[in-house]
Amino acid sequence: MKALHRKLLREFVQLRGQVLAIALVMVGGIGTMVMALGNYNALSRTRALFYAEYGFADVFAQAKRAPLPLADTIRAMPGVAAAEARVVGFAPLELAGFNGPINAQLISLPASGDGGLNRLYLRSGRLPARMDEAVVGEAFAEAHDLHEGDRLVAVLNGRRQQLQISGIGLSPEFIYQIKPGDVFPDFQRFAVLWMQHAALARAFDMDGAFNSLVVTVQPGVRVPEVVDTIDPLLAPFGGAGANGRELHPSHRFLDEELSQLRMMARMFTAIFLGVTAFLLNVVLGRLVVSQREQIALLKAFGYTRLQVAMHYGQLVLIMVAVGVVPGVALGAWLGRAIAGVYREYYRFPYLTWSLEPSLLVVAVAFAVAAGALGTFAALARVHRLAPAEAMRPEAPANFRPLLLERLGLGRLVDPAARMVLRNLERRPLRTLLSVLGIGMACGILVMSRAIPSSVERVIDVQFGFAQRDDFAIGFTEPASNRAVTELAALPGVRGVEPFRVAAVTLRHGHRTYRTALQGLPMQGDLKRVLDAHNRPETLPREGLLLTDYLADLLQVRAGDTVHVQFLEGHRRTLAVPVAGTVKEYLGVGAYARQGYLNTLLNEGDVASGAWISVDARHRDTVLAELRRRPRVASVTDRTAMVQSFRDTMAQSLSTFTFAITLLAGAVAVGVVYNAARITLAERGRELASLRVLGYTRAEVRGFLLGELGALALMALLPGFLLGFGMIALLARGLQSDLFRIPVVPDPSGVAFAGLVILAATVVSGALVRRRLDRLDLVAALKTKE
Repeated sequence: MKALHRKLLREFVQLRGQVLAIALVMVGGIGTMVMALGNYNALSRTRALFYAEYGFADVFAQAKRAPLPLADTIRAMPGVAAAEARVVGFAPLELAGFNGPINAQLISLPASGDGGLNRLYLRSGRLPARMDEAVVGEAFAEAHDLHEGDRLVAVLNGRRQQLQISGIGLSPEFIYQIKPGDVFPDFQRFAVLWMQHAALARAFDMDGAFNSLVVTVQPGVRVPEVVDTIDPLLAPFGGAGANGRELHPSHRFLDEELSQLRMMARMFTAIFLGVTAFLLNVVLGRLVVSQREQIALLKAFGYTRLQVAMHYGQLVLIMVAVGVVPGVALGAWLGRAIAGVYREYYRFPYLTWSLEPSLLVVAVAFAVAAGALGTFAALARVHRLAPAEAMRPEAPANFRPLLLERLGLGRLVDPAARMVLRNLERRPLRTLLSVLGIGMACGILVMSRAIPSSVERVIDVQFGFAQRDDFAIGFTEPASNRAVTELAALPGVRGVEPFRVAAVTLRHGHRTYRTALQGLPMQGDLKRVLDAHNRPETLPREGLLLTDYLADLLQVRAGDTVHVQFLEGHRRTLAVPVAGTVKEYLGVGAYARQGYLNTLLNEGDVASGAWISVDARHRDTVLAELRRRPRVASVTDRTAMVQSFRDTMAQSLSTFTFAITLLAGAVAVGVVYNAARITLAERGRELASLRVLGYTRAEVRGFLLGELGALALMALLPGFLLGFGMIALLARGLQSDLFRIPVVPDPSGVAFAGLVILAATVVSGALVRRRLDRLDLVAALKTKE
């Protein structure tokens, strides 16, 4: 073994405590990165395979009632690879033993068997062979423990029809099984059923017709071109506008999840990379200073500058290599755990998390980048250090009195505190970086604890202040006020408010957005729109109120005019003024007074549905009455929806919070322990001198541990501020037209973060205390010749 190799191993053993602390931070950074990128790869790869194998459509279009021969015309269009005409409807379901409302989306299967687009993957059972059979989506079946052969009742156009489950299935169209218009799933109260085309055509009066069309385009053909061709063909038959995958709910939600994973990987990788580079810089910088004479001797004995620099570079590589394998292992464990959560919400035939070679390459690249960033300056110093210069001791630091002493306030602190403060003030850059490193850990903890508070804030505002109904009723077709009056007459109904919803495309300049324009009562109380301060906003007599996020997308402000293209009825395009903006966290939309919207649609006083409030004692009676009404297509229970959302978020948030707390603790311990070891190495002579002068071990201990405590306390306030900044950064990164997260600092989260940092400081102090107590006074006091 070469001399430099023996020296390398000896120094690695001597620095093992600091190497372990650095490895902890490396493990946190690599683990987070591998977890996020691994889940991103697993989700995106599985989705692509599922889409390809089961024919997920490129274009989706709806109409009221289009003749079947029109589908043949569309199939023959240039650029169209395949087109399938379907019957799609919504209906309430009844299930023995479950009293809550259940909404179902029913989709017809092609007559040719399991061919066509958006094909079913059967988890069990078979396709429907009779008119009264259906395949049920897996998420709903698992929520109610349903199996093939079980029965349920669907209320189709007011007629109760008993259906037998022939199979349990999955579709690329419903990877994220969510009811249209919702932003989170409720597997107990929303089902997807697939039935024979003839059965649904008969139930919804669609013999010889269709109301849904799915299309795939030929390779190299742009989807918007096909959409623009299909729209005019369906317009005479009540077409509601075709759209590509980007507006499909399941596809969009999964896209958002993938975007969040990318952002999380970038954000946390940058944090951990910076902290690791700082620790390596401090450790190697101190090592180079303490080994100036050794560097001079090596060069004097004939080792080249490059050989000596590479020697220290190899030491850094060993340091960072220690964290690679445990980091990858942690990332794989966390990735598989979170993939298990994804399997609950994203319904694939399979979702396999695998440790791909590319992840190993990224992990090694992270380690090398951290080493290069952290040690470049120290290695450059080793390379250019001349032997003659290195043989001389380094010039002493320019010590001077404390700022407190210069201000005449030195007497306010005792001698021990002055010694601690002097050491921190004389190395301002290192102190600043140590405070920043500990603050980063504190900020991560504050951010992780603030996410549940932000979610609760969304629930409070959206379903406490804005949405105050008990049930939201959707009609099969816009109905007159008579339907609303009938709802108000039901026993136990305390209040009813109608609403009108119309699909529209809003245009302002070159910017467009497709959404739902909602018409609300003038003085509504069950559904209110809120301003930026969560106060009810009055609906204007004319004009629209846009959610603030939508107004930003369209670049409009109050007083501007937008062009509203209606996608139903006469499909008119009108110039409508924007009266103001409102604040919402879920979805984006536009609001108007109901009467004004009906005027724009050139309709009478009609409604798409109603919100109702119900006496709790009559809930079951009202639900039973609603199921019997043929006009009622869907019933949504607000209380159940909120509870389902909380249940959905609980598992994912607890897993995320646990992982982030673990990683932030690793950062805190790594930074504080390294600060303690560096301080002990630099001040060993001073501390030994104090022992010789008669100071007790406890008093000497107080100098070192007091410095650690001062660093931790100094880091708390910047850490809290960094946490708030991370919350804002995370909220900005997660915002989309599907949902936004408000910045809500949690006082309990701030307290928790502070306690974790102080606990990490105590642990680090306990680890270094043993080495301090064993300090060899004679060796420490020897002067190097």
